[in-house]
Amino acid sequence: MSQFNFGVIGLGVMGQNLALNIESRGFTVAGFDLDQEKARAAERKWAGKKMATVGSLPELAAALETPRRILIMVPAGSPVDAVIQDLKPHLAPGDILIDGGNSFFPDTDRRGKELEPTGILYIGAGVSGGEEGALLGPAIMPGGPEEAYRKVEPILTAIAAKTDDGPCCAYIGKGGAGHYVKMVHNGIEYGIMELISEVYDVLKSALGLSAPEIGKIFAAWNQTELNSYLVEITAAALAHIDPDTGRPTVDIIVDKAGQKGTGKWASQNALDLGIAIPTINAALEGRILSGARSERIAASKILRGPAARHEGDPAAFIETLRQALRLAIVTCYAQGFALMREASKEYGYDLHFSEIARTWKGGCIIRAKLLEPIKQAFAANPGLVNLLVAPAFSELVNDLQVSLRAAVMEAPKLGVPILALSASLNYIDAYRRERMPANLLQAQRDYFGAHTYERLDKPPGQKFHTHWTENQ
Repeated sequence: MSQFNFGVIGLGVMGQNLALNIESRGFTVAGFDLDQEKARAAERKWAGKKMATVGSLPELAAALETPRRILIMVPAGSPVDAVIQDLKPHLAPGDILIDGGNSFFPDTDRRGKELEPTGILYIGAGVSGGEEGALLGPAIMPGGPEEAYRKVEPILTAIAAKTDDGPCCAYIGKGGAGHYVKMVHNGIEYGIMELISEVYDVLKSALGLSAPEIGKIFAAWNQTELNSYLVEITAAALAHIDPDTGRPTVDIIVDKAGQKGTGKWASQNALDLGIAIPTINAALEGRILSGARSERIAASKILRGPAARHEGDPAAFIETLRQALRLAIVTCYAQGFALMREASKEYGYDLHFSEIARTWKGGCIIRAKLLEPIKQAFAANPGLVNLLVAPAFSELVNDLQVSLRAAVMEAPKLGVPILALSASLNYIDAYRRERMPANLLQAQRDYFGAHTYERLDKPPGQKFHTHWTENQ
């Protein structure tokens, strides 16, 4: 068999499309999948191209030029470990494995360290863009040994999405840095999707608008500062009519959201690192509550709320919601970058945030007009602690919080749940407060547990304890 430039393991739709993308850039590709049906589907799809499928991992290793470059596109967890274990005897020092799935970043760290003694180089690459992005150009977030990345950089940058800033691919950092950044990307994605869905719910419930009418509003918003992939597809989804019923398709979809785990990982890791990401957490909780559908249906027959109708000027309210959504999305990005900032220190990733924002400008699910000013903010100040205090964004916070506050006040009056919108406002209000009520929390903790506290009138670090009652 002739020597192929690149190997792909896992020939689901993502694997097939990434392989086609690689071949379209002038590289020959060999692929393998344990599932013979998927392998046959790939073979049919690849007909007439410089691509082939093989029957086993040893055959794949033999078919590739050296050093071998192999992309693994299998489900996260034990399947990745199984592929590595079965493939390792057929590899040589200098060969490069790239995990392009949504692996949990500690697993990527572990796998890289386990492979170090063998001389096999391991890259954990976050890939975002879905099936279409895989074929036409995703955003790629590779982490691991930099020497390994440089050897596959020509291929990865060739297949990545392109913007006026160049390929949406850049070396992220050592170990699991690439998968960490993809995890946070997905957390931000969760947050923005929830924010958009809540605004849709307010428009539907408070103004009585139909899905196509709301779709037109989102299409108009996509021509403003809210321009983004997620707003664009929201408009298209709301406009779609089901051919079987003649009803808007979204109206016949069961209101029960799924999740693959990456958003949950972001929330769990934020708790571990002590970083507040309330908008992203609220999005996760929204999905969990949606899953309790039978309970919600039963509760709706027992629990009462206000009538959901807005009585003011509809056009003015729609504009208030647009500005509220705009600011809430900013807070979602701010929380994601704050989390990455802490992780960079904790795990030694040395992340470059302006470069991450540049990478996200094209191909990925959270690509948006907003990412250019985010990139510029971190380029101007690499040590920026939070996007909200960057000059361009602090002006937005000060100008648009009136709209977010109005939206967050109105929706509860109408009985419309807005978990993420309210979390976004609370994040701003808590972050801008010079003094929070944690002084009382510390008093409570000292009262029942003698946990001590610091005093404003004494040097930092000194601990004090009060005998709060005569019996203490």
